[in-house]
Amino acid sequence: MLTLINTNRMMPPIAPVGLDYVAGAAGRAGLEVAVLDLNLAADPDAELAAHFDKHRPELVGLSFRNVDDCFWPGRAWFVPELVQIIAKIRARCDAPIVLGGVGYSIFARQLVERTGAEFGVRGDGEKAIVELVRALRGGRRPGRVPGLVWWEDGVVRRNPPAWPPTFSVPTGRDAVDNPAYFRRGGQLGVETRRGCDRQCAYCADPVAKGPSLRLRDPAEVAVEIESLVSRGIDVLHLCDSEFNVPPDHARAVCEELIRRRLGERVRWYAYLAVVPFGAELAALMRRAGCAGINFTADSASPAMLVAYRQPHRQADLAEAVAACRRHGIAVMLDLLLGGPGETPGSVAETLDFIRRIDPDCAGAALGVRLYPGTPMARRLAAAVALEEPGAIHRRYEGLIDLVQPTFYVSPALGEHPARLVRELIAGDPRFFEPADLEAEATAAAGASYNYNENRPLVEAIAAGARGAYWDILRRLRLSEPPQRPRPGAG
Repeated sequence: MLTLINTNRMMPPIAPVGLDYVAGAAGRAGLEVAVLDLNLAADPDAELAAHFDKHRPELVGLSFRNVDDCFWPGRAWFVPELVQIIAKIRARCDAPIVLGGVGYSIFARQLVERTGAEFGVRGDGEKAIVELVRALRGGRRPGRVPGLVWWEDGVVRRNPPAWPPTFSVPTGRDAVDNPAYFRRGGQLGVETRRGCDRQCAYCADPVAKGPSLRLRDPAEVAVEIESLVSRGIDVLHLCDSEFNVPPDHARAVCEELIRRRLGERVRWYAYLAVVPFGAELAALMRRAGCAGINFTADSASPAMLVAYRQPHRQADLAEAVAACRRHGIAVMLDLLLGGPGETPGSVAETLDFIRRIDPDCAGAALGVRLYPGTPMARRLAAAVALEEPGAIHRRYEGLIDLVQPTFYVSPALGEHPARLVRELIAGDPRFFEPADLEAEATAAAGASYNYNENRPLVEAIAAGARGAYWDILRRLRLSEPPQRPRPGAG
């Protein structure tokens, strides 16, 4: 028997879509699977103990979605909690442990070393978990399992990541209590593709999911959505890093949803790149049920867009917002302030331009989370070598350790960069402002869009709000009552 455990405890609770897919694939391959979901557990320790009192698995898989909250100045770090969970499992079960998930895949070798887990799978787990169980059953060395990270002779070995060229997963979505997640989390996730071939300077998606696009059959996506809708789940979030890359796939998914009239029964949100996007795709997405788009804008300063390796320019941002406005799609622009070369002037240029094009809201995130394998990580090495004062922000001592929350903030923004950004925003309610370290705990309701332990957000969902968290939070900031996107509206 295989036990799969969701270790994520962030609130509001996000349904573990990857674990759901892996459990479905293992069950389809004939394995007996038990799922233990610590995110829905009232008493995680008690449920962990009860599970292993009842079950004796041959392998225990842990899904590790987030290494930290990726938010400066929050910087919550979840690795110590993972270590504690493994210790509690060891006290009750002697089965080998395998780690997986997006957060794990970014730091695959390091997390196996730090936790002492026997195995890890970097990349897609649906096929790997089945092959690992079969290898262990057959007494074979597991070294051929795709994406496997394992111990051998006291050394951690690694196979190439599990990034198969095709992407197909079970559509049943019945391994996890998704209706409970919908009630408590306000939305459910669906993947239409994996991998990313963009070259953004800071992004870990190509590290975790692969640098090439792996597209899912649109019909399979639609069948999965129909399965969720049949259980009363009518608000979704597409988990793709950029839904419109490539645009032909986005159009094909929308056309399939329209053909099945799912746009009349479900509302969904998505992350998109600013380009390629325009009125034609906006109209198609709206007909297919899209309620809101979060664009990876990063900046409106030409110099900073080059620094972040973004292909869009100011005119593209304006066109994207206008297209959403014309077709009744709520629009958020995600900004990333404080990268290499950022100055007070470039921040002001960005904020002024965003005001002019008037999105529904914009997130003024400050500080770039540094991940291994990205151009920004190489910038870190240069900053350390040059002893660039004030550039690296962290809460730990000693050598730089990217497994722990480590951020770059341009020293040109001064000793109080968050205060500078807030002064430039000047109270404009369309912007989610960055908080200082001291102010984070007392941020005004809805002022922060760090979703981790965001009490106003949790309370709004409990009161009936549904949708992307930025959309719920912007309504709170505008003092609107929590509303649920209505299938068929617009």
